[in-house]
Amino acid sequence: MQNNKITKAADVTLAADGSTPSAEELRLIHAYTRRALSADEVYVFSVTLCDNDVDRDGERFTTESLKSLEKLFVGKTGIFDHNPSAKNQTARIFSCAVERVPSRKTAAGDDYFRLKARAYLPRTEGNAELIAALDSGIVKEVSVGCAVGKVLCSVCGEELRSCPHRKGETYGGKLCFGELCEPYDAYEWSFVAVPAQRQAGVTKSAYGKEQTMDSIINKLSKGVSVTLSDRDCAKLLGYINSLKNSAEDGVFYRDTLTAEVLRLSAAVQPDISRETMKSITKGMTMAQLREFKTAFEKRRAEELAPAPQLYSEKKTNAVSNGQFMI
Repeated sequence: MQNNKITKAADVTLAADGSTPSAEELRLIHAYTRRALSADEVYVFSVTLCDNDVDRDGERFTTESLKSLEKLFVGKTGIFDHNPSAKNQTARIFSCAVERVPSRKTAAGDDYFRLKARAYLPRTEGNAELIAALDSGIVKEVSVGCAVGKVLCSVCGEELRSCPHRKGETYGGKLCFGELCEPYDAYEWSFVAVPAQRQAGVTKSAYGKEQTMDSIINKLSKGVSVTLSDRDCAKLLGYINSLKNSAEDGVFYRDTLTAEVLRLSAAVQPDISRETMKSITKGMTMAQLREFKTAFEKRRAEELAPAPQLYSEKKTNAVSNGQFMI
């Protein structure tokens, strides 16, 4: 996306150097500070976060998406290279607005809109180097991390991940790109060296509503590409770890069940060698192993059943009380 750079202030409410907040801006800034700061203690600057032009990733935000992000990015912290470390925080956005740039069109031929924000940082000794880099234009490219609900195909209007069209290709004279719709979260904005948008860029660090593991697996089984958000990735990793744990438990149970079948087999049918039986059990399912175990246990119980003390096996042609015959 273009014009996603630090911009020189053109607002009439700014001081001549474009870095001193107005009274109204200072009021907005105080919503995030623990004490009231004076105008001399604060450095402010303008930054275009994103726009509705097609970026290097073959995607763009819709104008409606920009209007949603207008609210989501207020209060968000600026960092470097998307590294979410507390010590890596640089500035904070205190106001944000979508604006149309007259006489400018997007690559798709639409009116050009951009999301412009105002950010601040304290004038401290530690920030002096960053302020100098901002003023000199050394640090200027930015990138944002956000999440959107849908990525629609510009050709057919269907979900891009499941439609037959591919970004960057032309169909009937119409360029295919992803329309980023329904943003529901804004994570942060970051100073970067090479943004995804052509002049400043916006990287979509994660997009797509949270998906169930069943839906992800179903798509993968059908050969459909799947884009995962950070939350989806964490969820999928947790799911994989749970499967690993279950698999380990399953292996332990199978090994235990196999060992029991081999032990019982040796007792009830000793003519079959252990190696032969072991080879047979390797091809058995869990249900078959349990069935063999039950059958062997039953036979073992029958063989070990005690006979009554007064029991006398009936013999053919035996004479009653024959043991007393003289």
